[in-house]
Amino acid sequence: MRNFLKLRKNREFDYKPRYYKGQGNPYKIEHKLDKFRTTAHHQRGLKSKFSNAFDDLKNEGDRHMRIRFFVALAVLILIFLYIIDFDLSIFFNS
Repeated sequence: MRNFLKLRKNREFDYKPRYYKGQGNPYKIEHKLDKFRTTAHHQRGLKSKFSNAFDDLKNEGDRHMRIRFFVALAVLILIFLYIIDFDLSIFFNS
């Protein structure tokens, strides 16, 4: 019962690549395009985060994507109103 409660530790191996003659850490996983992305690097400070957010807001973006987003949002709202049995007759004077 005593060994049942103990967790087994993982084994550690001291592995060194045989043919690696480059510089830096060979185990570091980095995408090839990370140096060109603005979101890949850690943003320091609140001011830089806000300035990056405002720069993103200034860019227009894809118009068709916005239309699809609003149509999907409207459909989801209508489904939600149908599920909760919302009565639309309160908006019409009959």
